[in-house]
Formats: sequence, C-alpha cells, structure tokens
Amino acid sequence: MTDIHSIIKAAVSSEKAITYMEKYNTLTFIVDMRATKNEIKEAVEKLFGVKVEKVRTLVTPKGEKKAYVRLSKEYKASDVATKLGMV
Repeated sequence: MTDIHSIIKAAVSSEKAITYMEKYNTLTFIVDMRATKNEIKEAVEKLFGVKVEKVRTLVTPKGEKKAYVRLSKEYKASDVATKLGMV
C-alpha cells in the first residue's frame, strides 16, 4: 500500500477520542483494514508534519480498523485536531 491518502479514512471525534487527545496526546483515526502500523505512522507523519511515538490498532465490532496514534512530546494532538476541524 503506497498511497498515504488511502490509508487514513477519517478522524474520530468521539468523547473518548477527545479525552485521549487531551490526556495522552493521541489522535484516533479510522484506517484501511490492510494498513500496517508502520504505514499508518508514515501516513500521519507525512500528512500532518508531526513525529509519531506509537501506533496501536484494533478492529471495531462494525468491522472498521481504528488506530490510536500517539504523537511525540514536541507536538500537540490538539493542534492537529484543530487543523482537521475536529475541535
């Protein structure tokens, strides 16, 4: 999978996602089912110009793949969320 725009499908702006953003500097995305953690990390870094510390993924009961992307200390998740229009 090479196209970074097809990896990240949508940003999640649920109450839990906002809490993670404030507490853990973590953004939440719905991603392509075939995307690996490394591809997700690369896509977020290139699309938003940030450094990613860690990526955790899970498959929801709806059959979507969700990624929790923790940013490095020098970047604020809320800044990226503002750019995305989430906050």
